[in-house]
Amino acid sequence: MWELTALLLLVPSSGQAATLEKPILSLHPPWTTIFKGERVTLRCDGYHPLLLELRPSSTLWYLGHLLLPSHKKSIEVQTPGVYRCQTRGAPVSDPIHLSVSNDWLILQVPYAAVFEGEPLVMRCRGWYDKVVYKLHYYHDGQPVRYFHSSANYTVPQARASDSGRYQCSGTMRIPVESAPMFSAKVAVTVQEARHAAAVRLLQVQSRRAPLRLGRRVHRPRARGRGAGIALVRGCYGHPQRPETQPLAAASGAGFSPGRGVHHRPGPTGRGFGAR
Repeated sequence: MWELTALLLLVPSSGQAATLEKPILSLHPPWTTIFKGERVTLRCDGYHPLLLELRPSSTLWYLGHLLLPSHKKSIEVQTPGVYRCQTRGAPVSDPIHLSVSNDWLILQVPYAAVFEGEPLVMRCRGWYDKVVYKLHYYHDGQPVRYFHSSANYTVPQARASDSGRYQCSGTMRIPVESAPMFSAKVAVTVQEARHAAAVRLLQVQSRRAPLRLGRRVHRPRARGRGAGIALVRGCYGHPQRPETQPLAAASGAGFSPGRGVHHRPGPTGRGFGAR
């Protein structure tokens, strides 16, 4: 038991405040082009530090260089542009580019990066879900797939050669069948598989940060006594927070057990101390 306790207390001291990973910005539904008047949901999944104090977590939202008024974790948007988000103490997320179209036909591709070996899915969509007939998909100007009516085009295992500019064409009955109409061209990039593991690791780390022991002053102390101890999950959520330090740096401070840590009385009946 004591060996386990000792391992929990061995926290490295870096000399600088720890840096949080950037939050993960996602789009629902996952298409970067929508029709005018439609709305999509943006969600910002970042790490919010869990200190032993109650502090409301907030999210900052940016449209280009404009700061949006919402501080919620998710927002609904319909304005085209480049969106980013930021959680307390963390860097700004990667961007999502949202396009809004007035065309009769749009080609929708996923916002997230596509890696080699993963499926690449895109769909040709008629104005407010009207059925598209005689549907063609094009890759760099060359037809790659034909459907009698509306259907998604899927590359089961994407390769780097599948990168390029895609387009679709088809007819719609409004009310009689129209002449063939073409969507705008959309660029798609298939990334090398060796980058996939690093991206997945960052996504996991941003959602589940490790438990650390940090230092924080809760209230004034008598002269000569150390600072109070607080358990945090992951890193401090503010750039000005002091860095995490070994327990020995706070000699004489009381140890407050957190979630998942057992509190064992000392030989004298008092709680286990920082010494």
